[in-house]
Amino acid sequence: MVWFRRTTREERPASRVPEGLWVKCEGCREILYRKELERSLFVCPRCGYHHRISARTRLAQLFDNNEWKELFGNVFSTDPLEFVDSKPYAERLKALREKGLKHDAMLVGVGKLAGRRVVIGAMEYAFMGGSMGSAMGEKLTRAIERCLKTRTPLITVSCSGGARMQEGVLSLMQLAKISAALAKLHEARVPFISVLTDPTTGGVTASFAMLGDLNIGEPGALIGFAGPRVIEQTIRQKLPEGFQRAEFLLEHGMLDMVVPRGELKETLARCLAHLSSPS
Repeated sequence: MVWFRRTTREERPASRVPEGLWVKCEGCREILYRKELERSLFVCPRCGYHHRISARTRLAQLFDNNEWKELFGNVFSTDPLEFVDSKPYAERLKALREKGLKHDAMLVGVGKLAGRRVVIGAMEYAFMGGSMGSAMGEKLTRAIERCLKTRTPLITVSCSGGARMQEGVLSLMQLAKISAALAKLHEARVPFISVLTDPTTGGVTASFAMLGDLNIGEPGALIGFAGPRVIEQTIRQKLPEGFQRAEFLLEHGMLDMVVPRGELKETLARCLAHLSSPS
């Protein structure tokens, strides 16, 4: 008599539970009902952990009635260096577009936030870790130029691992390009608010993410340039606990405020009203 027998994947009965119905919270490790998590704007109702969300979801949360128009949708990455690591860069881009991520690492939209017309650029972490390539830099620069011409406030929502290595110096050039455009926006006194979410690191932190008239962080967001090990090895000192989290940066003057996701839209509206008022 056979008491035990290993079953193959094909022999196992199909699960009746739809895939994606439950989500494990990365903060408290609780199993959450996805619909409940969506209702709370993807913030854990038990521990307050702010889950990472897509650029399209972010715009839906900020624009009134989710009514907005995409800008610069015809700008996309190419492979000018014909870069190859574990696989060709061109193949990576093709695979991501086939998954529906056609807006590269940033989605730019124009619409109304609390009745005020704004341009919002939200980064897409699912597109190669939200890395900043030449296409993303071009999109954001065009958005800044549009805001300058129409005197429309600009909001960016950062979620990035930094510059995109597959584009080499072309990616690094975007830091200066975007920063120069933002300098003109500042001179024209057109409001720019930067929202930093988890994570905001590398070249994005070193450029536009920290150049807002107001820099706002989400609770618990990892924000920094280099990793903790690199910094510790450079300065040869032990770093304090949580030194790259939003709350620590607020305490030390790197951020203007830390705002929970549920209060972000209202806070942005209030800040824009203040920044847009005659001086």
